[in-house]
Order: sequence, then structure tokens, then C-alpha cells
Amino acid sequence: MFFASDNWAGVHSNIAAGLSANAGGFSTAYGDGELDRAVYRQFSEIFEREVAVFFVATGTAANALSLAAYGRPGGISFAHRESHVIEDECGAPEYFSSGSRLHAVDGALGKMEPHNLERVIARFAPNIVHWGRPTAISITQSTEVGTVYGLDDICAISQIAKRYSLPLHMDGARFANALVALETTPAEMTWKRGVDIVSFGGTKNGCWCAEAIVLFDLDLAKEMAFLRKRAAQLFSKSRFIAAQFDAYFKDGLWLDIARHANAMAARLAAAIEDSATAKLAWLPQANEVFAVMKKTDAEKLQTAGATFYDWHKPHSFDGHIGEDELLYRFVTSFATTANEVDRFGQLIA
Repeated sequence: MFFASDNWAGVHSNIAAGLSANAGGFSTAYGDGELDRAVYRQFSEIFEREVAVFFVATGTAANALSLAAYGRPGGISFAHRESHVIEDECGAPEYFSSGSRLHAVDGALGKMEPHNLERVIARFAPNIVHWGRPTAISITQSTEVGTVYGLDDICAISQIAKRYSLPLHMDGARFANALVALETTPAEMTWKRGVDIVSFGGTKNGCWCAEAIVLFDLDLAKEMAFLRKRAAQLFSKSRFIAAQFDAYFKDGLWLDIARHANAMAARLAAAIEDSATAKLAWLPQANEVFAVMKKTDAEKLQTAGATFYDWHKPHSFDGHIGEDELLYRFVTSFATTANEVDRFGQLIA
């Protein structure tokens, strides 16, 4: 019963086979091999337009370099107060963008609210050198608390971005989970809604180590090439990232994996709703489920073999958490089985 994180899951067998199939022989290094170029074309097909793709090792690298691509002296990027770029990147976005700042924006359950975003941006007059100047907006899709920005939500934020001439970045560490939840296409969820750059994650969705920066502004590609090299993210044997993405995209595997993870999260949420010892904190929309439980009950479940973590209460959460209770996070993945979920459900019934 492994619900600690989708990072705990191994590699999907098809992706492992893709790595093995490309393990021998020789290939041009540094992202210029035949397989690399084929995967770049796959990305363009998926997004329904020509894109520039840069493989990196981690979501942190993807986010930090994406924001650095638009960085300027005194720059300020805006993100939800509990977003990964603000809370979990150890200052990497600021470091790689030469000291730019991240400014928190409020919003319920992981999603920044447009009126809050506009109010915060308006505080920084671009001609007052002491304050710094707005340079980018970042949204997390799906969010850190398992919610999803709808297409209209993305439009509302991108309209603000355009009004202030700011690029819009999407942290897509769980891109596929959000995509299938919305039953839409990558193009509709990104550039058709005004997104300029995407951190495209595969690692949490069944890959071994496969992340990419996807640029819709091709003029930025040359700059990104230098940023990635300087950040030590240019792989010599990049075909091994390409091999993962090649298997990931084949026959829609990446979407099937995400649908399974989301379905297991919905199954888990239903079990929690029926529980006598746990209560669902809010409805999940992707593959993360949050529940309130007594600490003693959580410890019993962990002793019984369930793996999960306590989680900080979102700033906007107005549900009741007793003194003897905590908020807990459960994450499902391609490796989560219905039997695991049902066994957990029996423990909390």
C-alpha cells in the first residue's frame, strides 16, 4: 500500500524495454541523434505546432531554467503561495535566474485566483527601480494539492499575463494527470490558452528520469540552449531520455498511465468517504488525495503497511482539523493496484 509519492513508483515495463532496446550501439551525442530528433518531432505532433524541446534531469531544473529564460535584473515571477517553485525548489529558480524573486499569490486549494494575481502584479510599477519588475507568471498543473486549472482558469490568467506583457509558464510535473482529468489536448491546455513555456514531466508518470522544457517561442531556443548547458543539464547520452519519451508516447501509453493513476485516486477517495476513521479533505481532481485523520489512526495504518505522509494545511483550507488530527497526503501512480486501494479501504472502513 504505497501512497507516499508517485516518485516512489518504479518504471513502466514498456519504458524500461525502450531503454534496453537503445542501450547498445552508437548514437550522436548531446541531443542530436536520430532518436532525439524523432522525439522532438513527436512533441511537435502532440502539441500541434512546432516546438523547441530541451531534455533535463529533474522538474526543478525544468522550472528553474524556464523562469530563467525570461529573467531580467530585478525580475519578479508570480506563483501560487504553495506552489512547488516557491516551497520545494530550494531557491533554484532564484539561483538560475541570477537573483530574481518569486512572489506568492493567494488562491483556494493550490490555484491562484486571477483577481489576486492582478492585484499583486499592480503593486510593482515597472519604472520604480527599487521595487523590481514583473517578469513571469507560473502555474502548476495539476497543483500541489491535487486540483486542476480548468481551461477557462488558464485563459483568465493568460489574459492578465498578456495585459502586463508577461510570459506564462506551466509547471507540468503532473501534466498528463491534469490533461486526462480535463479530457482535453496538450495544445488546448497550453499555447491555445496563452501558455508560453511548459515544464513537461514524465518521471512521476512512469518514466525513469525524463523531464523536458517545451518552448512555444522558438526565438528563445538559442538562449535556452546556453542556459541548459551552463546549468549542467545537457546530457551527452541524451538518447536515454529520448528512449523513455519515445516509449512513453507510443500508442498513447502516457495517457493510459495517467488515467489509471487518476482512477486509483478516485477509488481511494471513495474509500475514504466511506470510512469511519478518516474524512476526505476535498475532492481530488488528479492523482493526489488528501484526508484528515487522527494521528493514532494514521500510525496504526502505517504499522499495518500503508505508506503515506502528513501534509501542511493549505492556507485557504477552512475545514476542521482537530488537535489530535493531521492532514495526510496519498498519491497514486501507474503502479497502484485496485487491490492495494481496496485493502487500505478495508483498514479504514
